[in-house]
Amino acid sequence: MRANCSSSSACPANSSEEELPVGLEVHGNLELVFTVVSTVMMGLLMFSLGCSVEIRKLWSHIRRPWGIAVGLLCQFGLMPFTAYLLAISFSLKPVQAIAVLIMGCCPGGTISNVFTFWVDGDMDLSISMTTCSTVAALGMMPLCIYLYAWSWSLQQNLTIPYQNIGITLVCLTIPVAFGVCVNYRWPKQSKIILKIGAIVGGVLLLVVAVAGVVLAKGSWNSDITLLTISFIFPLIGHVTGFLLALFTHQSWQRCRTISLETGAQNIQMCITMLQLSFTTEHLVQMLSFPLAYGLFQLIDGFLIVAAYQTYKRRLKNKHGKKNSGCTEVCHTRKLTSSKETNAFLEVNEEGAVTPGPPGPMDCHRALEPVGHITSCE
Repeated sequence: MRANCSSSSACPANSSEEELPVGLEVHGNLELVFTVVSTVMMGLLMFSLGCSVEIRKLWSHIRRPWGIAVGLLCQFGLMPFTAYLLAISFSLKPVQAIAVLIMGCCPGGTISNVFTFWVDGDMDLSISMTTCSTVAALGMMPLCIYLYAWSWSLQQNLTIPYQNIGITLVCLTIPVAFGVCVNYRWPKQSKIILKIGAIVGGVLLLVVAVAGVVLAKGSWNSDITLLTISFIFPLIGHVTGFLLALFTHQSWQRCRTISLETGAQNIQMCITMLQLSFTTEHLVQMLSFPLAYGLFQLIDGFLIVAAYQTYKRRLKNKHGKKNSGCTEVCHTRKLTSSKETNAFLEVNEEGAVTPGPPGPMDCHRALEPVGHITSCE
């Protein structure tokens, strides 16, 4: 494998002399929509999510990068291996198998940061993992593809989109840095920006999903095998990422974060690499997979968020009922204690009013036990 295409015009898949069929024109429109929306989303969204990052916690992740290490192991260990097993198990054609493999070798996408915020995950770890996986992709993507692609004989030289990786890093780190500064200087205003950014991010994700369904109508009539893999692949990533994080004794908050980071891939990077490496004839068979994967990872993410929010609401209602019950018990105990105290005071007042030595009834009454005054915190 050699990265010998420095620009899109130098690659056969993007040659201007070759006419694009109608299906690929749709894909071209879809790519434009994804590029514009993802760029705007990545800039504004990462700025708002950066407002949740604390310098102290971020530095602790860098000093002790156990969570980041587990995330990178999931990203460039589990995902490429899972992609290879799926391609072998479903007996895919070589070009289709390479598309699945490239998707598995891509770094994590920005979408995982949005979902991590909605499931109360570790935002510092999430943004650190996204940044580190994008940097690591400069070397890990060609290495993983080289290790697994030998099973299929290809005539094309796969091209790593280093320029796309660089643009992703710039769009990721600069807005986050501004967000961290805002959170450090104006913590109250940063919370407002964070809430607005989370809402805007959700709307943009829905726009991407709707655009994918509308503009890629022809893609859903492609091989049912690719659609099946695109459906189960992100699910496997979420489950295996969560289990590995749990096995390495990470906290529940980190387990949720690593799970979402593992299953969410950078779709735009996969599409760019396919277009730089393959001809138009092959692209017709391949581009449907990353588009379907992007749609299904959005659906999976929303389902995970909905399940977590439902669980969180039920847990909150359960604790609310317990607290209300405790309040009623405390109120009843206080009333009982008040009555016992008043009765005790009345007995003492009677004894104080009657002068002289105590009689038999007084002695008997004095020996009677008095109820304890209880309190409930």
